[in-house]
Amino acid sequence: MSGAGTERNAGTERGTGAEFGAGTAPGTGTSSGTGTASRGAGVGGAHAGAARGVTVRVPAKVNVQLAVGGARPDGFHDLANVFLAVSLYDEVTATPAEELTVTCEGPDADKVPLDRTNLAARAAELLAARHGISPDVHLHIAKDIPVAGGMAGGSADGAGALLACDALWGLNAPREELLEICAELGSDVPFSLVGGAALGVGRGERLTELPVGGGFHWVFAVADGGLSTPAVYGEFDRLTEGVTVPEPVASPDLLEALRTGDATALAGALANDLQAAAVSLRPSLTATLEAGTAAGALAALVSGSGPTTAFLVKDEESAEAVAAALIASGTCRTARVASSPAPGATVLG
Repeated sequence: MSGAGTERNAGTERGTGAEFGAGTAPGTGTSSGTGTASRGAGVGGAHAGAARGVTVRVPAKVNVQLAVGGARPDGFHDLANVFLAVSLYDEVTATPAEELTVTCEGPDADKVPLDRTNLAARAAELLAARHGISPDVHLHIAKDIPVAGGMAGGSADGAGALLACDALWGLNAPREELLEICAELGSDVPFSLVGGAALGVGRGERLTELPVGGGFHWVFAVADGGLSTPAVYGEFDRLTEGVTVPEPVASPDLLEALRTGDATALAGALANDLQAAAVSLRPSLTATLEAGTAAGALAALVSGSGPTTAFLVKDEESAEAVAAALIASGTCRTARVASSPAPGATVLG
């Protein structure tokens, strides 16, 4: 299966106001639930920082290429993972508290863990431990990224919480330290911090920025329920058993399409080695992929480990048409329109 690593590499230069990029405005989440979980020690208010709280906006991602190597002896897989951040956002707000607590609102908020397994809580703990302080913070997650949908929503929340706590506690941790913590949290978390476009190698956590010469338009079809990433990797291993799996490498044609901003060329280069495994576990995804293609999408693929499906389209007008057709087809729960590239984790205030 895929997993967290401890290595990190270059990302986008950290800018004024603790921004990791610039781009479009966030979407608005719909409240559907809240909850709390607590863990921590000490008295709130002991840390330096903004007493009112800090809110960070953080994007979803689509894997425009996900090349997967064979299972290694440690159970992980080497990847060549081309990330592209898209304009669907979660917002994480950190405020002073007497102990570590997590709450969540938005679509499928009831499916978000509110204990120490939540990457937002783990991010606060790791940052606090490095600086010898108690993680006395309330983290509130406003979800708009599909939950367990293959778009790195949990990773986004981890990156958002990390940046929010850094600002709240007045730590001003160097960019390299934040990326190291991100890599410790999980393979997708460093990119959630960085945004834009990047090639991830190793387990996907070692990043190299990629140039993007223009904007791309997407439709994301959200399925009912989620897919377990370890289960999808397990199915990939089953499907490739006895087969020589090539070493994962980034497609030169895909990288050139990103560099030039050519949507038609990008459509011809999109690839996801986990798609067959995701469809094997969720055969209904085939009908969704076919419905979006029939509606005029340039290309379709499963996003990451799924079950969200991604459709590259020509322009914003085409995106609205494809989204409407997908909803009318009854093959998905809803469809979301987005653009890319999008900025990484950004402090809003």
